[in-house]
Amino acid sequence: MPGEQRNKGWNEIKTNDSWALFKIMSEFVHGYERMSQIGPSVSIFGSARLKPDSKYYKLATEVGQKIVENGYGVITGGGPGIMEAGNKGAHLAEGVSVGLNIDLPFEQHDNPYIDQDKSMDFDYFFVRKVMFVKYSQGFVVLPGGFGTLDELFEAITLIQTNKIDKFPIILVGSDFWCGLLDWIKTQLLDSFETVSAVDVDLVEVVDSADEVIEILDKFYNKYNLSPNF
Repeated sequence: MPGEQRNKGWNEIKTNDSWALFKIMSEFVHGYERMSQIGPSVSIFGSARLKPDSKYYKLATEVGQKIVENGYGVITGGGPGIMEAGNKGAHLAEGVSVGLNIDLPFEQHDNPYIDQDKSMDFDYFFVRKVMFVKYSQGFVVLPGGFGTLDELFEAITLIQTNKIDKFPIILVGSDFWCGLLDWIKTQLLDSFETVSAVDVDLVEVVDSADEVIEILDKFYNKYNLSPNF
């Protein structure tokens, strides 16, 4: 009977889901053990598609370098583009350079600027995202696509809902981000009132590496460096 056949397939899925929990748990344990040893670090996000001749690749390299020079490590998604640039900056400054890699059908491959003992591979996006949020002292977000926006809005949502304490979320590149922020203010805040003004203030927009450091230093002159939950 068709119904019986469908139920059989569903039961097989439920069994496989139960066993998958052990793999998920192992990724969390491995990630926590490795990430807890790296010290205070800042995550740099952005497109995997931007090339080394892009102004934002160059800016991300400078940002990564200055973050390390000011006492933090750098965490990226481990891939090419802006991620590579962030790790390159950390590498040039001889600081901690972490890559949280994800297995993807395109775009993702390890960049050469990750510390050999700080390159981690994940199968599950949600486990990888927990590592970013838990062990980052700030998010520095350069131009990117859906993945970059996903990381950005998850962090904003977690702070907005008091699931984690506030930390700096810095958008780099006003020419890229101004349209999105204008839409948030005019549509979400003013027209539909689906967010509050305090939510919009969770992000700051800058155009230079020095401004990134100023925001980080200003924040951590008031608050302690620690994991976020």
